[in-house]
Amino acid sequence: MLMKHVMNSQYSFLGCASTCMLLASSSFFRRQQFLIRSLGGGIDHHTNSRNMQDLRSVEVDAESIIRAITPALDPRRHKGQAGKIAVIGGCREYTGAPYFAAISALKIGADLSHVFCTKDAAPVIKSYSPELIVHPVLEESYGVREEDKKIISSKVLAEVDKWIGRFDCLVIGPGLGRDPFLLDCVSEIMKHARQSSIPIVIDGDGLFLVTDHLDLVSGYALAVLTPNVNEYKRLVQKVLNSEANDVDATQQVLSLAKQIGGVTILRKGKSDLISDGDTVKSVSIYGSPRRCGGQGDILSGSVAVFLSWARQHVASTDPNSNLSCKNPAVLGCIAGSAMMRKAASLAFSHKKRSTVTGDIIECLGKSLEDICPASSCCL
Repeated sequence: MLMKHVMNSQYSFLGCASTCMLLASSSFFRRQQFLIRSLGGGIDHHTNSRNMQDLRSVEVDAESIIRAITPALDPRRHKGQAGKIAVIGGCREYTGAPYFAAISALKIGADLSHVFCTKDAAPVIKSYSPELIVHPVLEESYGVREEDKKIISSKVLAEVDKWIGRFDCLVIGPGLGRDPFLLDCVSEIMKHARQSSIPIVIDGDGLFLVTDHLDLVSGYALAVLTPNVNEYKRLVQKVLNSEANDVDATQQVLSLAKQIGGVTILRKGKSDLISDGDTVKSVSIYGSPRRCGGQGDILSGSVAVFLSWARQHVASTDPNSNLSCKNPAVLGCIAGSAMMRKAASLAFSHKKRSTVTGDIIECLGKSLEDICPASSCCL
């Protein structure tokens, strides 16, 4: 009753000019807020402050990591050694997402970028850029009779298997859609990639698939999940049987990654949180207030390239190197997150509200050059 009385009194004051002056009095206002907090109301500034401190405590020097894992431009190297990336996605409805992911990989510095998509999507994606190698091998239910599904599934898998061993990383999910037969085929592709120890970055509808079939990634240290807000909520509900929250964000993402067996999770947000179940890192540099669609696709392609580079770097580096983290999946997520955020910031500085995904992609090269100049990486 006392709480109700205080709140009603406060609202009734707002209509009186004399009382407005009284509310402006700092001593009166402080007493009002103290009484409200004492009765359970108001904002818990201590909790907000603690949460911000948690984020600061795990903030990582992303630019140093980018410089460390980006390979030198060596004229003695041949095509493919700077990365061969494949995107598994693209259907009738969604052709932009796989293109964004695949072309971003090239813009970061991968040598070759492939897209495995449905036959309907292939001509459209091919028309976007001659730089991409497009494979029209995936099938959706509407084009397959029930009695032919087993045979068609085997053919799809056999076609992908011809190539899969050549890739340094797969991106699963951009523009994939949710057709049941298509998702079944992709599940088998993921199993084969895992058997071959090929890193996989899972985004978009790939996360829809994985959330329902956690066994596809559980315990696989070379798997990266890149959920947005809604995808993360679904994962938390499924795995932790709780609701996503920002109060204990670092602890929750740590628990989530650990519960799925040490996969790396990149939780996208105002600050990107990255965890492999052992550690939590935060990337909050740069960024843009413009939230156009397609930025997650850029991120997945970027993470794929940096993950493959980080894997090469960790394998060839002295174990006593100054990199505090030796997990290539975590390093790839940190670098990919920072690169995407910097490119988005640069694009927004020029285009403001009219910024679209293509503008951000065009800023990827300049963003990497600013952090890791090509001249300093030449041998």
